Amino acid sequence: MHRQRYEASRSTKGGVFSAAAMANSASGIAVDDDCKLKFLELKAKRNFRFIVFKLDEKALQITVDRLGNPEESYDDFTACLPPNECRYAVYDFDFITDENCQKSKIFFIAWSPDTSRVRSKMLYASSKDRFKRELDGIQLELQATDPSEMSLDIVKGRAL
Repeated sequence: MHRQRYEASRSTKGGVFSAAAMANSASGIAVDDDCKLKFLELKAKRNFRFIVFKLDEKALQITVDRLGNPEESYDDFTACLPPNECRYAVYDFDFITDENCQKSKIFFIAWSPDTSRVRSKMLYASSKDRFKRELDGIQLELQATDPSEMSLDIVKGRAL
């Protein structure tokens, strides 16, 4: 009986709950469906070299910020990360192993520069794990506060 009253009061007092907002109750951040669709294209069809995601603090939603063409380089990718704002990104890294085998690994990169706003860093940090779970197929993760922490040498070292 108490549970029924509790459920009824929840549904009437708080208005309508959106499924997306409920899904990430820790931070209240929703994930736009386009994020998952573009990631699947990167993973399955290799239509993109990288995807940069932005957390819209007003809408409390993660959206696609930039798509990198397959021919773009790692330098092109790092150049599109803003120096004073946080971002999430995935990068499809191609490499050749010591055994001369062509391989690819998908990196998840949490970009949180020291110069970004504290509120932004907190929102990105509290939403990261849940967002990562939405992108099924990530193999490696990097967290960077400075470009040197995600240099090509570091990426290569992690991939091998």
